Amino acid sequence: MQEFAVFIADHPLVAHNAAFDSRFLKDELERIGQYRPLEFACSMLIARRVYPEAPNHKLSTLVRCQELPVTGQFHRALADAEMTAHLWLKMVEDLKTTFGFKEVPFTLMKNLGRLARRQVPGYLKKQAANFEAHEQQGATLPF
Repeated sequence: MQEFAVFIADHPLVAHNAAFDSRFLKDELERIGQYRPLEFACSMLIARRVYPEAPNHKLSTLVRCQELPVTGQFHRALADAEMTAHLWLKMVEDLKTTFGFKEVPFTLMKNLGRLARRQVPGYLKKQAANFEAHEQQGATLPF
């Protein structure tokens, strides 16, 4: 666990159903006397906003619906992590394509999971416009 704590350092993390995984990680870090603010984004909550038409938002369903690589047996840590990474990258690409983002910052993705469904289209249009305006000015992103 100590090696894992060093590996993740202060990097933001992504998990499918992050509330579940973040509790385990927090408890295990505390057990070895480590504390770090856990910045998690939940791919499940974000997928509910990006793919509201999906039959459900289980990782296995999203992998099939989005035709992503199945890298192993579902509900096994490594396979789920790899498939969650594929899902995350697909959501980023779809947001770029749909809304014209050149980049999709982690913070924007994380914020998506916190929004009500009805707020998502307006939020994404506004953020894409902000991104374009800042890019034209050569400024850094506000989110």
